[in-house]
Amino acid sequence: MPLIKHLAQGLLMGSADIIPGVSGGTMALIVGIYKDLISAIGDGFSAVLLLARGRGGEALQAFRALDWGLLLPVVMGIGLAIGVGSLFIPELLVRYPVECRALFFGLVAASLIVPWRERKEQHAWHLAVAAVAAVVAFVLIGLPRSGDAADPSVLRIAGTAAVSINAMILPGVSGAFLLEVFGLYRPTLEALRSLDVGYIATFALGAGVGLGLAAKGLSWLLDRHHDLTMAVLVGLLAGSLRALWPWVGYVEHVGSDGVAERVPDPSVLLAPGEAWPLALGLAALGFALVSALAWAGRRRLDGADAALAREHDEMPAA
Repeated sequence: MPLIKHLAQGLLMGSADIIPGVSGGTMALIVGIYKDLISAIGDGFSAVLLLARGRGGEALQAFRALDWGLLLPVVMGIGLAIGVGSLFIPELLVRYPVECRALFFGLVAASLIVPWRERKEQHAWHLAVAAVAAVVAFVLIGLPRSGDAADPSVLRIAGTAAVSINAMILPGVSGAFLLEVFGLYRPTLEALRSLDVGYIATFALGAGVGLGLAAKGLSWLLDRHHDLTMAVLVGLLAGSLRALWPWVGYVEHVGSDGVAERVPDPSVLLAPGEAWPLALGLAALGFALVSALAWAGRRRLDGADAALAREHDEMPAA
């Protein structure tokens, strides 16, 4: 059923969004809803703008035209995954850092082929564009984390949300990692756990504005510069693998409660340690899972194209 399918896709995206170094946009690419989701989000933002301008009739028509069959279950899945995942995923990352990062490394590495196959034409300069994007992502991932903000302002919460939410539609850009860089990762998780309505509402408002603007811009790029955009997305994914290398250094991180703890620091990459056989196996498992999903999606699309071709051939001549 499409409802269950889209709900599961939203669960995957939400699970990815809560993990530092993994992007919900990556999962959207893997499960094959990336373009449709970006288009639906952009259309939704346009409808909201019409309503804000007092053009209620046009806004109502725009809302009715939205692909609610995709949007509602995906959003529900994302919200459910973030709410539930915030309770145990950070704990798993603390207890089994090498194992978790190795699995995620394999997942993201295998997903590189997804946007690369989406290109309509093959050009050597695509490799150059992807390489530049990879370097940019690699450098950004190495930015030092700041300590958690003890009492962040409304503007800081909304602004950080507007920037970090872009990870939901930009493969290779981790929203959780950006929250860590801006010092709001743990405060946001704590707000979700304690149901801090003021914090959550401010974050949601900033995220909604940021997501809508980014979706409109990305839709424009995909419509007018499709292959270039796909090459950039591949580069962002490749560069983001730095954040998921299983063996990294650690840095002292001061939480919002004033307690210092050691957290992974992707700016310091280390050689494989003693647990490398298990890490390699988990990375291979993640790679195989995504490869299987990509293969199944490709096969489904090829089957749909073949069915359309047969219907065309069977149509009576005019």
